[in-house]
This record gives sequence, C-alpha cells and structure tokens, in this order.
Amino acid sequence: MAAPSKRTQRQEPPPPSSQLPETRPPAPGQRSGPLAFLAGRRGKWIVVAVWVLAVMALGPLAGKLGEVQDAGSNAFLPRSSESAAVNTELENFRTEGELIPALVVYTGGESDERRAKAAADRRAFQEYAATGQRIAPPAESRDGEAWMTVVPLSYEDDPFGALDEIREITAANAPPGVEAHIGGPAGSLQDSVAVFDDIDGTLMAASALVVTLLLLLIYRSPVLWLVPLVAVAFAAVLTQVGTYLLARYGGLPVDPQSAGILMVLVFGIGTDYALLLIARYREELHRHEDRHEAMQLALHRCLPALLASVGTIAAGMCCLALADINSSRSLGLVAAVGAVCAFLALVTVLPALLVVAGRWVFWPLIPRCGAPVRAGRSGWARIADLVAARPRRSWLLSVGLTAVLALGTVGMSFGLNQSEQFQTEPESVAAQERVSAHYPSGASDPAVVVARADAEGAVTSTVERVDGVEEVTGSRRTADGALVSLDVVLEDAPDSEAAKETVAELRTAVHAVDGADAQVGGVTAETVDTQRAAARDLVVVVPAVLLVVLGVLIWLLRSLVAPLLLLACTVASNLAALGASYFLFVHVLGFAGIDWSIPLMGFVFLTALGIDYTIFLMTRVREEAALHGHERGVRNGLVSTGGVITSAGVVLAATFAVIGSMPLVTMAQLGVLVGVGVLLDTFLVRTVMVPALALDLGDRTWWPGRLSRRRNIAEPEDDHGYATDDFPR
Repeated sequence: MAAPSKRTQRQEPPPPSSQLPETRPPAPGQRSGPLAFLAGRRGKWIVVAVWVLAVMALGPLAGKLGEVQDAGSNAFLPRSSESAAVNTELENFRTEGELIPALVVYTGGESDERRAKAAADRRAFQEYAATGQRIAPPAESRDGEAWMTVVPLSYEDDPFGALDEIREITAANAPPGVEAHIGGPAGSLQDSVAVFDDIDGTLMAASALVVTLLLLLIYRSPVLWLVPLVAVAFAAVLTQVGTYLLARYGGLPVDPQSAGILMVLVFGIGTDYALLLIARYREELHRHEDRHEAMQLALHRCLPALLASVGTIAAGMCCLALADINSSRSLGLVAAVGAVCAFLALVTVLPALLVVAGRWVFWPLIPRCGAPVRAGRSGWARIADLVAARPRRSWLLSVGLTAVLALGTVGMSFGLNQSEQFQTEPESVAAQERVSAHYPSGASDPAVVVARADAEGAVTSTVERVDGVEEVTGSRRTADGALVSLDVVLEDAPDSEAAKETVAELRTAVHAVDGADAQVGGVTAETVDTQRAAARDLVVVVPAVLLVVLGVLIWLLRSLVAPLLLLACTVASNLAALGASYFLFVHVLGFAGIDWSIPLMGFVFLTALGIDYTIFLMTRVREEAALHGHERGVRNGLVSTGGVITSAGVVLAATFAVIGSMPLVTMAQLGVLVGVGVLLDTFLVRTVMVPALALDLGDRTWWPGRLSRRRNIAEPEDDHGYATDDFPR
C-alpha cells in the first residue's frame, strides 16, 4: 500500500462505517470553466431557461420521427443481398395502380356451404378490387377441403381499409363451421405494420412508468424522482429531434424497430447517468455547505466515467454500421444518437435543476454538511469484506457460474419461421398454415425471378426443370419492355428448409442462363440472405466492438492489464447471458428458437451498456487507489458505488424488459437478453468477479500505469492534494 502523503496524513479519511464524512480537498478548476457555469449561481438559471425554450421550439419536430421511418421491403434485409436487389428491380414494374394481392382461404364446414360462401363473397369482394381488375372464381384445393380467392388490391387505394371491409364480408352470414382467413402479401403487410403501430408512444409510456416506480423505490422521496425524470424527458425530445433531422437531411437510416427501441435506450441510459450523478452530488453535499460547489465537484469526478460510458456506447453502436443487414445498421446508428443526446441532457440540465431545487429536494433524507454519509456498516461493506477475504475463490466461483450459464449456448436452434415471428398468431400466419395444408405450400408467397425480357423463354424453361418448383405463374414486363418478372410457386412452405434449398438450386440454375442477368427474390430468398448476412456480421462487427471498447478503457484507466481483464469479464458475461436467455426463450417463454440477429445485437448492446457499470466501478477504484492504495481503493470503490450501480442496473434491465412485452418475437428476445445480461453484469461481474480479480492481481492491475508502481512510494501531489495522475486529461 502506498505511503501516505503529507496531505493524506493531515486529512486521513475515516472508513465507510465512520460517523463522520470523508473530507477531500477541492478539485482542480472548480471555480471556473464550463462546470462552474452549469452549476453556478447564475449559470443554472440560464441552462434551465435555454433547455425549456429549446424544447418548446423543437418539440413539434419530435413528433415527426414517424415521417422518416423506412418500413419498406429492404429495411430489414442485407443491403448487398440478391433479394434486396430484386426488390429494387421490382420498383421498375410498378405503375399507377400497382397491385398487392390478398388471399382469402375458406376451410371447415360442409363442402357445399363452403363453396357457396366463397362464391358469394367473391361477388362482394369485386367492389374493393383495384380498378380494372376482375376477381377470378375461387380455386378448390386438390383434396377438396378448402377454397381460395385471390383479391387484387391497389397500393394507392388504401389496401388496409379494403382488408377490413373484406373481413366484415367474410364474417357475415358464415355457415356453421366455415372459417375464412385473410393472408397473402396484403395480409402479411398489414400484420407487420400493426406490430409497430403506435409502438413509439407505447414503449415511451411504459418506460416512463417503470422508471418512475423504480426511482420512487430508490430515492424514497416524493420529490427527487421528478428531477431525473424531467431531465430524461428533455433528453427524449432532443433525441427525437436529432434523429429526425439526421434522417431527413443526413441520410440516417431509421426503421420502426430502431425508433421504438430508441426511447427505451434513452430512458435507460439517461436514468443511469442521473443515478450516478445524484449519488455523487449527495456525497459532496455531506462535505460542502455550498451546494454549487458540491455540484461542481460531483460533475468533475463523474465526468470522466460518463464520457467513457457515452464514448463506449456511441462507438460500440456505430460499429454496427459495418453490418450488412439494414435493420442492424439502423439500430446501431440510431442508438448512438440516443446515447449522445442522453449524455448532453443529463450533464447540463440535470445539474442545473438539482442546484436550483436545493437540498430540500432530497426530503425526507436531506444531506447535511458534516452529517455522516452513511451510518453503521452497509451491506456493500460486508460484501467487499467477503470478496477481499478470499479473492481467488471469489472470482473462480463467479467464472464457474458464468461458464455453467454459457453452456446454454451449446446446440442453440437458430432461425424463426413466419409463424414463429409473433408472440400471438396473426391472421395472415393462420391463413398461410391453411394454404400450406391444402394447396402447394408456396402458393401464398411465391419466389420471384427478375431477368432480361429477351431471355424470358430460356429462364422459364430453366426454372420449370428445378426440383421443388410447382409451377411458374404470372409474367410481367416493365414499361420499357427491358425486364420480365416471373412468379415461381414452390412445392414447400416459404419458410421451410426444403424451400430454402429449392431457392439455392433455383439461383444456381438461372444464374447459368447466358445473357439473362437473372436474380431470385421473394420471402424464402430473403430468409436465406438474412441468415447468411447475420453470420457474416457476427464475424465482422464483434471484433470491431471489442477493439473500440478496449481503446476507451485504456484511455480511461491508463492501463493495459485492467482493460483486458474487464473485456474478458464482459465476453464471459455476454456468453452467460445468451445461454441463460436461450433457456428462458425455449423453456419458459415457449419460443421455437432464437432469431439469427439476436446474438450480434445482444452482444453489441451488452458490451456497450454492460461495460458501463464496470467503468463506473473502476474509475472510482482508480480514484480511491490513488489516495489510499490498491487494496483499500478496490474496497472503497465497491462500497461507494455498490448502491448506485445496482440501482442503475435494475432500472436499465427493467426498461429493456418493457421491450419483452412487444408482440414481435425478435424485439422481445432482444429485450430479455439485454435485461438478463445487465443483471448479470450488475450483481455478479461488477460485484464479485472484477473486484476479486483486481484484488488477486494487486497493483499489477494498473500496469504499466503509475498506480502499478505505487506499492510503497507515495505519488507526488499537485497543489490541490491529488496525485498528479489521478484524473484523465
């Protein structure tokens, strides 16, 4: 342990259980600069006024985020995929009155009644068909157990409204036992849009409610919870405005999924930052009579950790720009914008609001200067003592537990078919199941081949010879006659493995047709391309995220050993979270498997967000170690940050659990995975694994930084009583 300096000898701080608060010398630069302005006697009013005026002026733009969301056919596909290229080419086939078919399939009841119902409904449907389109007679299945009607709707004439009218027609005068289900491209599109309908408002309201309840429990104050919630609300408005402007004028990709998760992320991150800053401010209020000075010191000591945190989150999320899947890129870039906006709001308006409110905002537990920071021995002091007594055993046990949980990743079932994408079965999925049972399974969602028009004959004959192809139907040409589009009905269901193999063979066959420039798209092709891109993105993005996080940690901690240690703990925690979550998905929530995108998205979110708690811990440990030596620094850091980091982890996990209630399985799985991972980071990695490893390694944790050479020699102090390397610059 480092020998105490003269300043330290004069003002030796008592242990955490002491009845007197620790007295620390003032921090450098506290009397001037931006921190002094934010918490100053006049600056606080200016900051609050600027924020209020900004929110009033920019508020109308926040409601326009939905206008820039891309819910098109390529929003969730790999940008370099063949299926995305086909969707782009299909735009050339669109003319005024472009059609989107709806399928109505009738099953059950008596055969004659089923046929009569289908025929009567077909006549009523004609009113809603696209202009100039005639509805063909219902087609009976080969087994005689179903009838199917195809209704050509128009994109321009409110197809969703027409679908609602068609549902009313099918429900009216239905014979006993006869059921009608609406599916096809129109039904699937309506169900997909319905999933994201009002999702932004729902998630924001649910997140606000969860955060409010947790803040009330954490602070046990009828007033204090309002301050961080107001600051987070300001952050939410700034985030929505910033995202809208970047999407409108900067080309930022935004889809409904990323826009929905954005608000949850802002509430979670913003509340975490608020908890950390308020906890440090409360400490300084015990040491300083002037609340402005206390806030300046709190900001000064929190800012390195907050900068490292937002830097890690933003840079980690930006690594998703390397992903090929468009929805992954969108979520990463949008999340980076949200993290930066949350940081800007929480380090400006929150300090100003707290200083404006004064000490009474903490009522009934008002921190008084000279009063004890905490009375008696806290639970975190006991945990620190247990970890310090046997550090090697502690980290071995924690590593063993994560290894057991990580075993859940062995044999994971990847991929969800169309019927498994929703927590509750939409009507279009039910329709698809009935089509697959009585017709060629691919009839509802055929594959699409786009080729040069002069090669139509060669392409058609080639397609018909491919095993697994039922028939080629529908041939359309572009207005200039250059391209032709063929609908290819597969024998198997569009989301089956057999259909995927057929698509692969189909691509090989049509690519070999000279001069055709043929490409294969459609639902099955999109699934194949997405799975392939997900595997590629995992290999490319994960190393990039790890390198970015490692760089931030090296800058923050002035060490090589500690960052590598923290990164290893994070990877172990991520694998444990994935294994535990997969068990919940399959055995508790009843999901058929895990979506291909979840391992990558979960890893990026957990690495960027979960490392925060270790950053908060280790920056405090480094500060304490500079004053009191390594062993005591680890103990004091764990005790000082235990309560606030645990509260922050619970808040973040709870906000992401809100996503778990969404009807789309992919979003629910991401919410559960991040929630489980954050709790593991909070209660196991940060509480036991990291402190135990740091204690077992001793001063070598900080190698090659100055703290690794301070075993028996005190570091020189600057004019303010701090070791010269105490704070990153």
